[in-house]
Amino acid sequence: MHDKTLTELAAGLQAGEFSSRELCQAALERIEHLDGELNSFITVIAEQALANADAADRARDAGNAGPLAGLPLALKDIFCTQGVRTSCGSKMLDDFASPYDATVVEKLRQAGAVNIGKTNMDEFAMGSSNENSFYGPVKNPWDLSAVPGGSSGGSAAAVAAGLVPAALGTDTGGSIRQPAAFCGITGLKPTYGRVSRYGMVAYASSLDQGGPLARTAADCALLLETIAGHDVRDSTSVARVVPDYTAELETSLSGLKIGLPKEYFGDGLDPEVETAVREAIKVYESLGAKVCEVSLPHTHLAIPAYYVIAPAEASSNLSRYDGVRFGHRCDDPTDLEDLYKRTRAEGFGEEVKRRILIGTHTLSEGFFDAYYLKAQQVRRLIRQDFLDAFDEVDVLMGPTAPTPAFDLGAQKDPVSMYLQDIYTIAVNLAGIPGISVPAGFAGNRPVGLQVLAPHFAEAQLLGVAHQFQQATDWHLKRPAFGKEMA
Repeated sequence: MHDKTLTELAAGLQAGEFSSRELCQAALERIEHLDGELNSFITVIAEQALANADAADRARDAGNAGPLAGLPLALKDIFCTQGVRTSCGSKMLDDFASPYDATVVEKLRQAGAVNIGKTNMDEFAMGSSNENSFYGPVKNPWDLSAVPGGSSGGSAAAVAAGLVPAALGTDTGGSIRQPAAFCGITGLKPTYGRVSRYGMVAYASSLDQGGPLARTAADCALLLETIAGHDVRDSTSVARVVPDYTAELETSLSGLKIGLPKEYFGDGLDPEVETAVREAIKVYESLGAKVCEVSLPHTHLAIPAYYVIAPAEASSNLSRYDGVRFGHRCDDPTDLEDLYKRTRAEGFGEEVKRRILIGTHTLSEGFFDAYYLKAQQVRRLIRQDFLDAFDEVDVLMGPTAPTPAFDLGAQKDPVSMYLQDIYTIAVNLAGIPGISVPAGFAGNRPVGLQVLAPHFAEAQLLGVAHQFQQATDWHLKRPAFGKEMA
């Protein structure tokens, strides 16, 4: 069952080929036997999952099953789950059990989905390799010497290894799409405001967005239908009707206008990655799409703008972790200042401290106008680049990442790590939706094709990705890891 997609498993449950308990038990057994090597999970809630699977079976027998009834999923450990540890990959929250559910967790539960556990991640979603976790790095199931990408690397690795058919992640600068590309699966970052952020622990509030990672675009459509929608508890959530994404997957690509940003095919792009991406674009041409070159002239400013805005918002959001109300608290503080200093020094990892310091500096008196305000002005220019491009074309395509997954420990320099997100960060600054789909290999490591669309055009985006997957078999490839349990 571990090789089946989410939609195939839903059909199998509906046809009575297996029960929800059997499906969840199989997932738990794979996690128990395989995740010791991958380290993709922080917390597994086996007893609760099986109880919920039994409830889904009873609901199905009674004719009351929800659209995701009995399907096992995993959640990035940044989504609050009532009574379950929500650590954000940090020592700071190692013993924190959330008193409430995030909105997306509520919606999944109401749809009948079974949460198997919480997946590993870069601490507070700060990283591109999943090496910044208090719980240790996650390994890529395609090559255990490689990173799975980040910060949603645990979710991506768990899906790629067949531990779960789908998982939720978050994307602040590429943290769904890049690990999806590195792990050879499909990952969707929705439009900012399409999915509620309530109960999703904040990194950079104007950039964070939750979304699905799964085998296929059809699976992502099924999940997005459930988690999308307005939420009165999230002031950035948009009151807009949620389309039937699954029903719109079969839209013809005839006449589709595809733009190739010339800035995405320049220096720094691995030749094998470029070859795989251009071959994927030829598939679209064979399906009736028209391709032309476009320009996003402010692309080179995306990383510097992002690494002013995101750390500034992070320094504000993470100020709440002071040892007073919840989370880690240092032993025997001598006074309040000592409590603050030692709690935060002990609780946060190196990368989180680096970004807090950068953010605090850029927001300080004398630097706000020079850095933060200027970065926001650049952000507006980047957004306008996309709006202008979408006046000419329907979607944009290019590589998700400049290279395939790199080796564990290979990126020692923080700036080199930041450059891994060169093609994904601008998407978050502009707030548009993007998806990464498997499009080939560079050596034995997967390559992702990134597809971008205008704001709230997820239906078109998913349809474009689905049609590619109907014409190719890259999404059907499976790593050798874990095949002994087939």
